Amino acid sequence: MPAIQFDRYYRYEELSQLLQAFASEYPQLVQLESLGKSYEGRDIWLITVTNQATGAASDKPALWADGNIHASEVSASTACLHLLNKLTTHYGQDPQITRCLDTRAFYICPRMNPDGAEWALADKPKIIRSSTRPYPFDEEPLPGLVEEDMDGDGRMLFMRVPDPHGPWKIHPDEPRLMVRRDPTEVGGSYYRILPEGKINQYDGVTIQMERIKQGLDLNRNFPAHWRQEFEQFGAGPYPTSEPEARAVVDFLAKHLNVTAAITFHTFSGVLLRPYGTQSDETFPAEDLWTFQAIGKKGTEITSYPAISVYHDFRYHPKQVITGVFDDWVYDHFGAYAWTVEIWSPQRQAGIEQYKYIDWYRDHPLDDDLKLLKWSDEKLGGKGYVTWYPFEHPQLGAVELGGWDMHYAWRNPPTTHLEQEVAPFSDWLIWHLLISPRLELHSLTTTPLGDHHYQIQLVVHNTGWLPTYVSKKAVEKKVVRGVVAEIEIPEGASLKTGKLREEIGQLEGWHMNGPSAGVWDESGVTQERGKVVWVAHVPQPGNIRLIARHERAGVVRAVVSIP
Repeated sequence: MPAIQFDRYYRYEELSQLLQAFASEYPQLVQLESLGKSYEGRDIWLITVTNQATGAASDKPALWADGNIHASEVSASTACLHLLNKLTTHYGQDPQITRCLDTRAFYICPRMNPDGAEWALADKPKIIRSSTRPYPFDEEPLPGLVEEDMDGDGRMLFMRVPDPHGPWKIHPDEPRLMVRRDPTEVGGSYYRILPEGKINQYDGVTIQMERIKQGLDLNRNFPAHWRQEFEQFGAGPYPTSEPEARAVVDFLAKHLNVTAAITFHTFSGVLLRPYGTQSDETFPAEDLWTFQAIGKKGTEITSYPAISVYHDFRYHPKQVITGVFDDWVYDHFGAYAWTVEIWSPQRQAGIEQYKYIDWYRDHPLDDDLKLLKWSDEKLGGKGYVTWYPFEHPQLGAVELGGWDMHYAWRNPPTTHLEQEVAPFSDWLIWHLLISPRLELHSLTTTPLGDHHYQIQLVVHNTGWLPTYVSKKAVEKKVVRGVVAEIEIPEGASLKTGKLREEIGQLEGWHMNGPSAGVWDESGVTQERGKVVWVAHVPQPGNIRLIARHERAGVVRAVVSIP
């Protein structure tokens, strides 16, 4: 049995071997394929998980989950691996998981950006935003400060540089902590705080950050609301210009059975929902209510708040981010899509009430003291490193220290990793189980005499969501209604009805009527669809029936005529 170690992060070769081992160990549940090749030529692996004995994945409602589109956000891959591990090891034992895989399917892409993750996980890591492809220019950037492990200890910390004009000073009671200098303050000892690194072509006076040559952000390269580089940094020359984004877009465009999508990122400890570009007022009301209900369950299971990107998670109040995955999945397909930002150091330190993005611009000094205490007591002091002297090749005597961002902030420390990602598996399983599910309600055959038979097929949607999933999907006309077909044996003829009938969409029992204690017409059978045929069958034979819906699945039945 493949053994995943949840106290470490996997590099590409080991990850590939692990996924291949799951496909080999659980051939009845797991299929492994490549979505395509990354910029550097690595396979972008996709795992499909379903009970193949009960039908193909494409004939079942499905949920998409991916991780690690951003290079250094490697715990996102771990969240996907935890889901894979739980589904396979608990199938046949856990009734919910068994029912889920018997009737539905998961598409799991643990590492959408294998190139960037390799850089982040290297022995000498290089942190970039996303793809390793040079962009927007294939030339060396203008010289400046490049973040780098200068003393070879495997960490990229910060540099505390004495400077009478610096904006920082040492906290009077906690010498490790740096605090802002008062706007009118003079006469003290002050510092500049810079990322640990070297300064290319330093002139002895000015310090600027050298622009990272790899300027792409794959989560700005999706088609929804895409904007050019001058409006949206890292967006690429055109939507899906990058092979990683294009492979995912192509797959989802061909798999309309996907009813929901979760993309794992780090960090902030929140469940983010669309839109990032516009107010909640622009939603179809029913979709907003559904998003809120799904988010409420997500919070209940994971403890992460479920929030709107536009209203609660913008980096600047006058700016929006475009070309992102979750907006695209919802806006183009009407599937419920979420971005999960794994890990909140603040919450680990007991800081509960804080504004997710605004906190980094301004927060109480007491929060920094709580975070230091958390690092000391829970991380053994490895999160925040006490400043120590270092002779910098350009700056001379400086100190290195401060937060080890790669260890304590960008991802959970490996000692906390499994505990942090485990709850998401339960939420995703629940999320898939609310999908529409087309099932046989009844099938009756009535002899009418002279070898004529009336066949009545009734199907129903047993899922919480309607077959169309969302009002956005209806608005965009991306989902057909239920289609019923009849296949009669040779020599028989159809007297009434059509070989192919469209029943239309079937409601689920989500938001079906008012709250408990108040009733109206919520008992009507909007979740059922009926088709009636009359066939003349002069010889014994089988009539085959099929009802299918792109998102709700397939029902097959056979009527034997004596």
